[in-house]
Amino acid sequence: MSEDKGREPGSKQIRENDIMGRSTARTTPAVKTHAEPTRLAGTALAAALALSALTATARAEYPDRPITLVVAYGAGGATDIAARNLAAVAPKYIPQPVLVVNRTGAGGATGTASVKSADPDGYTMVVARVGSHTVNPAMKETLPYTIEDFRYVGVFEINPVICATAASSGIDSMDALIGKIEASPGEVTYSSSGVGSLLHIAGALVIDAFGVENVTEAITHLPFRGGGEAATAVLGGNATFICTNSSALMGQIEAGGLKPLLVTTKERMEGVDAPTVAELGHPELEALVGWSGIAGPKDIPDEVHDAWSGWLDQIVADEEFRKSLIALGSIPVSMDTKESVAFIDNQYEVFKGLVDKLGMRIE
Repeated sequence: MSEDKGREPGSKQIRENDIMGRSTARTTPAVKTHAEPTRLAGTALAAALALSALTATARAEYPDRPITLVVAYGAGGATDIAARNLAAVAPKYIPQPVLVVNRTGAGGATGTASVKSADPDGYTMVVARVGSHTVNPAMKETLPYTIEDFRYVGVFEINPVICATAASSGIDSMDALIGKIEASPGEVTYSSSGVGSLLHIAGALVIDAFGVENVTEAITHLPFRGGGEAATAVLGGNATFICTNSSALMGQIEAGGLKPLLVTTKERMEGVDAPTVAELGHPELEALVGWSGIAGPKDIPDEVHDAWSGWLDQIVADEEFRKSLIALGSIPVSMDTKESVAFIDNQYEVFKGLVDKLGMRIE
């Protein structure tokens, strides 16, 4: 067809008939009859190819199906609460459902490792957490992942730590708790969301800061499958105390079931009748905070990373989301990827140093 472009229909046939000495009057329409269906077929084919290309492009847009957001800890804990608060407002900004899935075990390692091994297509993401992404790597010699195995989008909340006992325990201050530990070494227990979690290291760090010697022998660690179970253990009298994120305890504190002993904020927290660590003479414990962020397998494409970055900015600015975090004592933040990586790396180094000091390395 390209050879005939720009020519009058039938011109080639006219010349051939002239050479043969025949009239062209009846042969010219025959050429037009053959050429027209060919052009129509070509046009139809081009349209079909264009439509196919558009369909493929539409199919490739992210996201085109629900996104799984993995929580590596149990229901009711700080990580689970953060994820579900985010998922509650996500439909305003994310065009597909965000499905929160709890994959518990090994102090957050099981669920976190499952995301490391997931397809890097953006449909399996994780709520990166202080326990799974700084404490676990700092404490455990062997772990099925490293903090470099993920591509971080951003940290979206900071959680102060509260240490608390059951209101019915009679332990209503840090002095009373320390006195009980010193009177009965090894008998006082503290609960956590698992070996290598923030709760695991927080309880030991606080008691060490208050001058108790041989902390790992003076108090007994009781690991549970999540922060919710750990808090319930204290509430039910199955553990003496807990040091965990404010978001996991506020409900029970407000209900009167738990008695807060300290908070790691610089200023006193509204709704928490407890002194700050600075008031108690230990401002160094202000570094003891939890955090939540979004991450995916390290090879997620820029399209996925950038989409989540934009969504997080919108979600953190959402008034409903901010109120839900603040009501639990959490602090909404909007760290970009560079800031988040620096923050995570620094906390990892701090915790690693403290673990070495206390001899808490886990083989």
